[in-house]
Amino acid sequence: MKYRVMLVDDHRLFRKGLRMLVESLDCYEVMAEAANGREFLDLLDRELPDVVTLDIAMPEMDGIEAAKLAIRKYPDLKIITISTFGDQDHLRQMIDIGVKGFLLKTADPDEVDMALETVIHGGTCFGGGIQDPG
Repeated sequence: MKYRVMLVDDHRLFRKGLRMLVESLDCYEVMAEAANGREFLDLLDRELPDVVTLDIAMPEMDGIEAAKLAIRKYPDLKIITISTFGDQDHLRQMIDIGVKGFLLKTADPDEVDMALETVIHGGTCFGGGIQDPG
């Protein structure tokens, strides 16, 4: 069985690279991609993934608002934020919303693999380089 992953990021090149990484892992497949929060929410209404990777800074609707609305509607949704913003304020906002993981875009591929594995199995994962939310 392969776990279904949805990628949400406004940078097409980053999404394509992340898709290649995720699909190189044996137990995952990318089921959909979205370039902003609105597209993400529309896709969720059609089919739920096992896990979502979600950027913060995107046009039309950012990842913070999109995560809020998505988790309000689908409380068991597993989201891993992958962002350039690793500061305490962004991290705290996303944790308060209910995301299960947070990685910087500078993360190693092994960290992405570990985050997917951890979050899929019910844990939380906050990668290296992230400031302690204290």
